[in-house]
Amino acid sequence: MKLITFGYHLLVGLALVICGACSSQPEYVRVQGWNILSSDRERALETIAAAGQYNINHLQLSHQILMNLREARDSVKRELVEELATKAHESGIKEVVVWDHTLYGMVYYPQELKTGAGETLDLDSPAFWEWFRNDYREMLGLLPSVDGIVLTISEGGGKIERQHSPSGKSSVEKVAAVIDAIADVVCGEFKKKLYVRTYSYTDAEYRTTIEALERVRNRDIILMMKETPHDFFLTHPNDKYAGLIARPTIIEFDTSNEFNGQGIIANTWPEYVIGRWSQYARRPYVVGYVARTDRYGNTQLVGTPNEILLDALKSYTADSTTTAERVYDEFITRKYGAASVEYLKPAFKMAYDIVTSSLYTLGTNTTNHSSMNYDPYESSYVRHVPGKWLDPPVAYLKHDVDKNMHYWKDIVEHLAPARFKVPEGMLLTDMPCAIDSGWVTPQECMNEEYLRYVMAEKNYGSRQAEKALLLIRQSKAVLPEDDYITLFRLFERTLFTARLHEAVATAYWGYRIYARGPEYRTPWLRSVIEEAFAYIHQASETIDQYDYKVPSGQWRWKKDTDAAKKYYELMTKGWPEYDNCKFP
Repeated sequence: MKLITFGYHLLVGLALVICGACSSQPEYVRVQGWNILSSDRERALETIAAAGQYNINHLQLSHQILMNLREARDSVKRELVEELATKAHESGIKEVVVWDHTLYGMVYYPQELKTGAGETLDLDSPAFWEWFRNDYREMLGLLPSVDGIVLTISEGGGKIERQHSPSGKSSVEKVAAVIDAIADVVCGEFKKKLYVRTYSYTDAEYRTTIEALERVRNRDIILMMKETPHDFFLTHPNDKYAGLIARPTIIEFDTSNEFNGQGIIANTWPEYVIGRWSQYARRPYVVGYVARTDRYGNTQLVGTPNEILLDALKSYTADSTTTAERVYDEFITRKYGAASVEYLKPAFKMAYDIVTSSLYTLGTNTTNHSSMNYDPYESSYVRHVPGKWLDPPVAYLKHDVDKNMHYWKDIVEHLAPARFKVPEGMLLTDMPCAIDSGWVTPQECMNEEYLRYVMAEKNYGSRQAEKALLLIRQSKAVLPEDDYITLFRLFERTLFTARLHEAVATAYWGYRIYARGPEYRTPWLRSVIEEAFAYIHQASETIDQYDYKVPSGQWRWKKDTDAAKKYYELMTKGWPEYDNCKFP
């Protein structure tokens, strides 16, 4: 019955999308939000001070500031939250919320409540629910300036569905019960807002979450769903569920680019943001957006060229006829002067292709939260593959590849190490049909054909980065010195990143072919790997000697050379996972 109900909502939603496609979207966008992740107080205050220019009426404080409500018991975190919330309210931001995850790890809960099998919580016990509600009362009471919470119902230390229920509650019933209990306190008693943030790894998890939400009796909760399914990747499709579930929903945008450079390199692509937002804003239950403004440390967008992403959301929300071309022209003119548009606009436009051909490989992200990690980061070849969410799982690859490829039969089958394609690994839990369909096999399949594709793509990224930096150089005559230096360093780091990825990717996937055995070691392959090794040293040295200030977030940009050197050492001295093969 629940799936039928959801199907009804989906059909109604699609009908409303079609009927409303020609209507003006801004009339029902009520929430325009930002999310500050970094605990850098001064930069957080700078971001809050800029919010008025963007019509921001909703602010989230998360991650390094306060990731779980229980952290309100930490006086340092509590004081920072209270200060930032007060300042935000004084600046005209009506609503400030903090993050939470549930359930917490089992060690958090009193032993006497863990009466279920394996010391799990008894979700049929009145004593547990009274303790649970009272815990939320105490935590909320510590943050009087906060207007609500964003609750992620996954990724907590304790899995809700694994807790004990003698009455036989299903996973769906358990999740619904926890949400309702929290809503009773947050919405019912404290009259604050509760945003439920969904986060699922598979379609099956999404369906469970949706069924649970349909069982939640409290009608005050608002949903928060990501711009993409599972996590923030540029090549993922839009989330097919967001805005079609019968609850008010805000869309979470990662304008701080967790997997795409974190603002340390050029992330200047308003057409990407408008492309997604223009679709979501017309879905029937979408009431707004929230955009991340940093990825820790001093990676804030405000005051940088990457701020153009925040501008794109604001501009389209104010006027749904806004185009990316207009955003480029107006943002660059306002920030750098009209004379700079002819240079900066084409440079900014190249950033998307540079990143998707450098930090991505054949359409799938191959970094670990922007850090270089082709191996052993298994998620790149399973959990983060866009093909999980596409039917059929096929993409047309540009960047001098110019070919349709099946994400599993072509891309993962060749790029992934054999040990990540075994039925016992992540593939079984995340994408069993890739095994059942025979799309991937537990053997090494990298070959010269696919190495040529990788090399073409990475070289394309380097060439585009060179062109972009040349345009920045040409803008020097029309820019104030400080602006020119900021832009030059940003695009310089972008070029150095692209070159390092070109060198390491060529060597790594070339080495994987070489390690298959003597019959694969052609003169061409040997020459390619030798040249790539030399390029690794050159590209690494350039970054190692970079003496200018680099924004520091989750991604430590200069540390990528450590990964490059580690790969070089493994390939020349023997990589255990590849039979200790040594390239002389």
